[in-house]
Amino acid sequence: MNKDLIELLNSKKLVVSEYLIKSSIKNKLSLNEFLVLIYIDNDLTKTFDIESMSNVIGIDSNSTMEALNSLMIKGLAKIESIKDGNLRMITEKVNIDSIYEQIIDDFESSTENQIEDDIYKKFEGEIGRPLSSMELEIISGWIKSGVKEEIIIGALKEAVYNGTTSFRYIDKIIYEWDKKGFKTMADVKKHQDARREQKNKDKEISKKEQEILEYDWLGSNDN
Repeated sequence: MNKDLIELLNSKKLVVSEYLIKSSIKNKLSLNEFLVLIYIDNDLTKTFDIESMSNVIGIDSNSTMEALNSLMIKGLAKIESIKDGNLRMITEKVNIDSIYEQIIDDFESSTENQIEDDIYKKFEGEIGRPLSSMELEIISGWIKSGVKEEIIIGALKEAVYNGTTSFRYIDKIIYEWDKKGFKTMADVKKHQDARREQKNKDKEISKKEQEILEYDWLGSNDN
């Protein structure tokens, strides 16, 4: 069977996705189940045709059907009847959306874990020590509640700029930014620039008012 598999892969009849391989290993699929799954993944029509499937993957029809049944029992495949409204015909299709959904979930989970690891490293770099279990939970809580990585890191930098690495202070910054509707650090910067500009205007107005108050009105009239 290994020789048959090598010949099948060398024939380039089927394209094998890295994600599908990882998912097959995770679900502990047999070689026949794996071959059937690859065939279905490559078949754009997803038509239920055991004979065609058997001919391409190189195993007999009974073994092919057994493998497909096993995939259905595991919840990784199902056969659906699709009605063609124009031709008034019913076609049986093989649906493997559940394994695609599983692959997406695994990818998102892996991405989330990578983001957490990156954030942990940045926090440890800023505070100069390993994070405590409670601090790890706080950061994880921010991520799970939907706070973006750039906002978390931005709040950390804001806290450091203000001379503290207190997680309570960082949490307060994140809360205030969220309350103001900031979704990205670009939003934060825009707000900060606007505040800075307003402060400069206020200072200029205050300076002019002071100049008016200090102006020697009586002396100027003598001239």
